Amino acid sequence: MNKQQTRIIVIMLAIALALAAFVMLRDRAQPAGDEHDEHAEQGEHAEEKEGAHADDGVIHFTPNQITVAGITVATAGPKHLDTFIRMPGQIALNEDRTAHVTPRAAGSVRDVSADLGQQVRKDQVLASIASADIAGQRGALTAAQKRVDYARRIVATERTLWEEKITARQDLLKAEQELVEAEVARDTVRQQLQALGAAGGGGSNLLAIRAPFDGIIVEKHITLGEVVGADTRVFTLTDLSTVWADVVVPARDLDIVRVGTSAVIRSIASDTTAPGKVSFVSSLVGEASRSAKARVVLANPGAAWRPGLAVNVDIVTGSSDVPVAVAREAIQTVDTRQVVYKRVKEGFIAQPVSTGRADGRFIEITAGLNPGDTYAASGSFTIKAEQGKGEASHEH
Repeated sequence: MNKQQTRIIVIMLAIALALAAFVMLRDRAQPAGDEHDEHAEQGEHAEEKEGAHADDGVIHFTPNQITVAGITVATAGPKHLDTFIRMPGQIALNEDRTAHVTPRAAGSVRDVSADLGQQVRKDQVLASIASADIAGQRGALTAAQKRVDYARRIVATERTLWEEKITARQDLLKAEQELVEAEVARDTVRQQLQALGAAGGGGSNLLAIRAPFDGIIVEKHITLGEVVGADTRVFTLTDLSTVWADVVVPARDLDIVRVGTSAVIRSIASDTTAPGKVSFVSSLVGEASRSAKARVVLANPGAAWRPGLAVNVDIVTGSSDVPVAVAREAIQTVDTRQVVYKRVKEGFIAQPVSTGRADGRFIEITAGLNPGDTYAASGSFTIKAEQGKGEASHEH
């Protein structure tokens, strides 16, 4: 091989090495560039997505999500609001419709037909006792009736004798007077038996203890076979169709709380509420508590208000009509601002609002909402939590 051939071979090898190096460098650079382009494209899409969420301010909720989350949508509009002062209270028995049932005669218990907690009707027999006093009174009634019958026969005889002019009219008048006295004596014994609740019954010594009105047995102190006195409290019966809400009124509020003032009773144990009116305000102020006692008569259908239950009593101090109001639970605080989550097509937006007067259920909106706007009432805290998640994700 001469020098010319050797030179050609070296040149060709150099060219081949240069081409190989160029190809390797190109292959290495191409994936990195593509990956960079792909990441850049994904970043642009993410920024576009985040930017769209941030720009429109919508917290996205589908109708199904709203239902599952338990969110209630309501409509803002005019309301009648009552302003009030709140005072502590307690449900108590209506003492005007509570009776402490006694036998009214001493005796031994023969039967008990009423149980604690039982609903009873007026004149229903609750128990019966065997009473010597009743036996004596019924015996006296029988004797008095026989004296009346005898006096009637004497009157009939004296009238016949007088008509036949055998006796004087004075004898007839005397017989008629004795009949009247016998009838009076009989009626007196009968009335005594009626007062004991033992009218009728022939010569029996049994005394039936009856319910004085419709109600429920809340106390029972009688058992079969025991001996009870005439004034023994054997049952306590109450009519729970109405109850009292006893209210503690500070002395400074006595000028506000007056008989006839409207009130709203609110259970501490639940969301139950009921309207009522103040029926009594004590004239005395406690020396230690510096407060007086007031009372609200409360209708109690279904016996939902149980005596002993602690309540809040809102005494109404004024009332007004407002053009726009929302449920109190709709108001949320976001970044020190009060907002209401207004319903839009895609979900909700946090609408800043200004508030005014309020009662226990609604609050006036003075700016931020118009009548007819729909908003999230109950469950609005769920939307607030979802909004917080979205803002945290955006910052990240």
